[in-house]
Amino acid sequence: MAENLKDCSVPWKMSWDELEALCRRERLYCKQLGVNRTNSNEYDVEFLCDYKKTKEEELYLVKWRGFPECDNTWEPKRNLKCPKLMKQFHRDLEQELRRHKRRCIPKKLDKEVASYLVQKAKLRQSLQRWEAHLNQTRNHPGRIFVLNEVDFEGPPKNFTYINNYKVGQGIVLDEMAVGCECKNCLEEPVNGCCPGASLHRMAYNDRGQVRIRAGQPIYECNSQCSCSLECPNRVVQKGIQFDLCIFKTENGRGWGVRTLQHIKKNTFIMEYVGER
Repeated sequence: MAENLKDCSVPWKMSWDELEALCRRERLYCKQLGVNRTNSNEYDVEFLCDYKKTKEEELYLVKWRGFPECDNTWEPKRNLKCPKLMKQFHRDLEQELRRHKRRCIPKKLDKEVASYLVQKAKLRQSLQRWEAHLNQTRNHPGRIFVLNEVDFEGPPKNFTYINNYKVGQGIVLDEMAVGCECKNCLEEPVNGCCPGASLHRMAYNDRGQVRIRAGQPIYECNSQCSCSLECPNRVVQKGIQFDLCIFKTENGRGWGVRTLQHIKKNTFIMEYVGER
């Protein structure tokens, strides 16, 4: 009977918070949930839910990491050691107040405003988990960031991040049969190096920028070549070198990608390896 269950799976209908609370309660450690031997008994602020101000002090409603929302508590500002979360909370609060054309922070927040802050915090957590997953999956130096400042939509559904080509059924990608014998492919190309074998010129300059006209083929060195992986004629195969951001567009076109760095003209950014 057991062997018949080998490939079976059962859906786990628990939220991320419930799983984390269960781990802490049962003293189980989970890297993905951030629960380890060191912090399993600590009370960490997960996010801030609400705000109010009395004559004596400022108070924040705290969602504690690993505990359900029914255990949220009001805490004075002096007890909280989470400057980044507090700064993000007030940034979100000011943005929402501006949307309602209000300038000053009230002594007590409306339920609508408080609800917005909670949804914003939960969305940020969801996107941060997806961002961490993408960066664990990547095989290139460039990092990936995720941002949604438009609505409350979380990570795109039915989307799988891949690093390599996924060919169709019946297609086999063969290794290159021949390679160059250059010691310096850019300065002393033997017989024109790999591009020369196909009667084309070298596609890149010494900074890795494309110097041929759009539409012309690019022939890079390969695994059969005598040159090293640092060869200037190996650009695309080195993968993404820049930090990129997946962001939700404001014009209703879904998710887009933009750079977080200045990139010089004709510099390789990334290749399309999607699946249709």
